[in-house]
Amino acid sequence: MGRVAYESELEPGKMLYVAGKEVEIESEIPRAEYLAGKQFLNNAKTAPTPPSLPKKTPLPVMKRSESRTLSLPTGPSYTSSLKRSSSALDGGSTTQKGNALGAYKAPLLSNTVNSSTNSEEIVPRHDPYAKGALVMPRPKSLPPGKRVVDVVIDPLLTKSLRQHQREGVQFLYECVMGMRDFNGKGAILADDMGLGKTLQTIALLWTLLKQNPIHGEPPVIKKALIVCPVTLINNWRKEFRKWLGNERIGVFVFDDKRKRLTDFTRGRAYSIMIVGYEKLRTVQEGLAKGAGVDIIIADEGHRLKTLQNKSGQAIQSLNAAKRVILSGTPIQNDLREFFAAVDIVNPGVLGNFKAFIREFETPIVRSRQPEATKKAIEKGESMSEELRDLTSKFILRRTADILSKYLPPKSEYVLFCKPTRAQANIYKAVLQSPIFQTAMGNAESALQLITILKKLCNSPSLLSAKNNDNSPNETISALLSSLPPNLMRHFSASSSAKVRVLDQILDSMRSKTSEKIVLVSNYTSTLTLLATLLTSLGLPFLRLDGSTPAQKRQPLVDDFNRLPAEACFAFLLSAKAGGTGLNLIGASRLILFDVDWNPATDIQAMARIHRDGQKNHCRIYRVILKGSLEEKIWQRQVTKLGLADSVMEHKDSVAQFSTAELRDLFRLDEESTCQTHELLGCECGGKGVSPAPSGTTTPGDNSESELSELSEPPSDDDDDESLPDLPTLMKASEVDMDRQERAIRDRSGRGRGASKGKAKTQKEKMHQSLAHYSHIDPSLLSTGTEDDEEIAAAVDDDVLVNILKDECNQIGYIFKKTSGAQVESPVEAPDS
Repeated sequence: MGRVAYESELEPGKMLYVAGKEVEIESEIPRAEYLAGKQFLNNAKTAPTPPSLPKKTPLPVMKRSESRTLSLPTGPSYTSSLKRSSSALDGGSTTQKGNALGAYKAPLLSNTVNSSTNSEEIVPRHDPYAKGALVMPRPKSLPPGKRVVDVVIDPLLTKSLRQHQREGVQFLYECVMGMRDFNGKGAILADDMGLGKTLQTIALLWTLLKQNPIHGEPPVIKKALIVCPVTLINNWRKEFRKWLGNERIGVFVFDDKRKRLTDFTRGRAYSIMIVGYEKLRTVQEGLAKGAGVDIIIADEGHRLKTLQNKSGQAIQSLNAAKRVILSGTPIQNDLREFFAAVDIVNPGVLGNFKAFIREFETPIVRSRQPEATKKAIEKGESMSEELRDLTSKFILRRTADILSKYLPPKSEYVLFCKPTRAQANIYKAVLQSPIFQTAMGNAESALQLITILKKLCNSPSLLSAKNNDNSPNETISALLSSLPPNLMRHFSASSSAKVRVLDQILDSMRSKTSEKIVLVSNYTSTLTLLATLLTSLGLPFLRLDGSTPAQKRQPLVDDFNRLPAEACFAFLLSAKAGGTGLNLIGASRLILFDVDWNPATDIQAMARIHRDGQKNHCRIYRVILKGSLEEKIWQRQVTKLGLADSVMEHKDSVAQFSTAELRDLFRLDEESTCQTHELLGCECGGKGVSPAPSGTTTPGDNSESELSELSEPPSDDDDDESLPDLPTLMKASEVDMDRQERAIRDRSGRGRGASKGKAKTQKEKMHQSLAHYSHIDPSLLSTGTEDDEEIAAAVDDDVLVNILKDECNQIGYIFKKTSGAQVESPVEAPDS
């Protein structure tokens, strides 16, 4: 074997490959210690080094053909080392003081890895007494004859961890090490989007791969598996490279059939494997072979929401006791989904499924019914509290409020767009069609009707056959054939109020700012419609949807964040394909072009731009067709009456709507200035009411865990004293409750079984959820009165104010909420 020169600087943590072997440099030792031969005596004690004759320092081995000067490390540490070496070569004596001065000091990564020169001395890998050191708790018990050693998070990562992330790493460590009071070694980290779940996970894995609290034992884990949506595979690889580099850890990404799984399972070069949920099902048997997997991380783990989920079953088949679910989306209001997630990380901790339904779900759900008895409510509350106590030991949730001092402000605008005359006529014709009338009482048909109306809200042109995502089914074909022929000529994008508003926003942005924007939709046909609009305006854009190959997704994101607005103005994003995990901080504006039944889908999409690394004030626009199905969906979002994915995935959930409720859901309200504002009974005049005090909470910004939300029973007390306070909206003495109750009864039809308690509960929740929003009537801005400045200040967006001054704009009403304040971050900004 020949000799070659290693051209880079050698330092602790570097990985070398010598004769096919993987060699990691742990630490550098003093020259005198090397000459004494301590490291080659099988950890035996050695006597003090006797005085020795000076020896010449060997020169580095160079290639014959090389004639350039060898690059040596510089700096005070290396200079002092040279002086000591020179003194020894000149025959100077070595004293104890000289040895102390000559202790190893890494030239670039000082004090990151401790070196142990005494086999009997217990020395942690990193200094637990260093400033800012993050030391993990010690185990409560040890095997006989074993001693404990401190586990310290690598300072390389600790210096970038914020306080909530330090707490998160410790929480995860305690859970997977079995140090917490529950039967299992799993955890659920349910932090809001942008709080750095990825960095916390990397810190956990790096620690477990290198350390063990039991002295003399190998590291806790050898192999780790990360399962994530295919969109996030490259993001995970990028984050490992960012925080640990390429030399310290081997990351195996299984995204290609040509790659050999045995390189991970049987090889020693890779400690981490990243794979998509779909691909996991095809490789689960291969992963069980070889060394196996010691820990599994399930990113965006809310996907594993049923016991029959094939990816969840694949994870359980790997028999790794240590399992962690990461989810920026709290478990939604379905307790069965909650059980499925918990049972993956800690099997059996909530008993079997039938016992869970009997002991927890049934009494909790029963207590939430409007007609629930006092005894049922007490039983439900008791079981809710018990469930919280059981799961709080391994579930950690923090909200985005933590980031308020690190991030710039975020303003959310709900734009209620007045339908165009052509759009309103088509909407009413669809509702009056025989197909709609006969399908009203059928759950499966109701799903199709909802999809039709949602597309119609976006643009009538989406109902035409050529613009459908799939071939139109018999229901849509029959519906179109039943419409009056004179309406068919209005099936164009110009008939859409939302497209008109978007056109104005894009044009105003281009003329008044240099910002970029993200456009989000649930439908690929809508994204195609928006792409056509951008092309007609001459605005460059990128697009990511379900058809985008996995290997091209992260490069698209990187290009968008890097390029200026002149080169890439907009990013078209599918809410389902790319609404989770992506970092699009290159944009400071985002438009949600349609509304999802599951509020978590919209919250995830909005978090793409307001996250660590964002420098600009973020403005997010929800574009809603006023008085339509979309406004009623949004009302259910903010009051949390809809279950996660209820209408779109569970047919029996649609059946929960009575015929009267469906008629109200489908009705187009053209009379109200803003139905949501009238439901609140607010008399602010539309001049922009100040937000509520910070003590109240709203969906997406709440400080309670989702579990507490789903288990909180509604009040069925009919006394006036139980009605909610109305902070910042109006004085309690001015509330005409009779008028408000009559308005609710008129709109809802009052044909429901438990209508009184349900309407009251909806109203209470809506007051609480919308208390943070300002209410703005755009018509006041064009009156030319002294109110103009007040309205413009309440809007606080030059782009939007410029649109509202146009008398032809389609915006009928605005709800606005602003949160956060810009404070410079003291540490490097971690990605999620």
